[in-house]
Amino acid sequence: MQRKPLIFIAFLAVCVLAIGGGNAIRKAVDPSIESKPGSVFASIGNMIRGAVTARLGYGSADAGNVKQVRRGAQVYAEHCASCHGDKLQGQPHWRKRNDDGTLPAPPHDASGHTWHHLDKLLFDYTKKGGQALAPEGFKSGMPGFGEVLKDSDIWSVLAFIKSTWPKKIQARQDSLNKRAQ
Repeated sequence: MQRKPLIFIAFLAVCVLAIGGGNAIRKAVDPSIESKPGSVFASIGNMIRGAVTARLGYGSADAGNVKQVRRGAQVYAEHCASCHGDKLQGQPHWRKRNDDGTLPAPPHDASGHTWHHLDKLLFDYTKKGGQALAPEGFKSGMPGFGEVLKDSDIWSVLAFIKSTWPKKIQARQDSLNKRAQ
């Protein structure tokens, strides 16, 4: 007779975790999904998200994570360096429009503007491509890599890029990310 209440309590706990952590699990699988603020179960969801993210790969760009940065350097060399440069230097005259209206690939080192943007925007821009996020009238040559790279690989590339910036720039960009949360 005692087993039935325990099974019922376990069932309720699983239901609560599913309700509270469902959005976090979806966000861990696809970081482009917006979180719903103010959830009663937000802390439970964050714990689940952390566990799922650890299993599925990276869900953020951590410049201090040596393994993630190493993976990001590999992916960058394979998929990004041909346009953005092997030293993240970008293409020459990257602020001057090409004949087709696009801009050359910008640098991702400290001389560029990558660090002026939130991680979420950089992730979305890389995954969906520049045109998907461009304002009306802006023509972007940045392709989307969502069909080519896993989300964790995109986050790893961003971690690699961030790891090359001076600490002062990293801190400034980190503060932008924290304010946006």
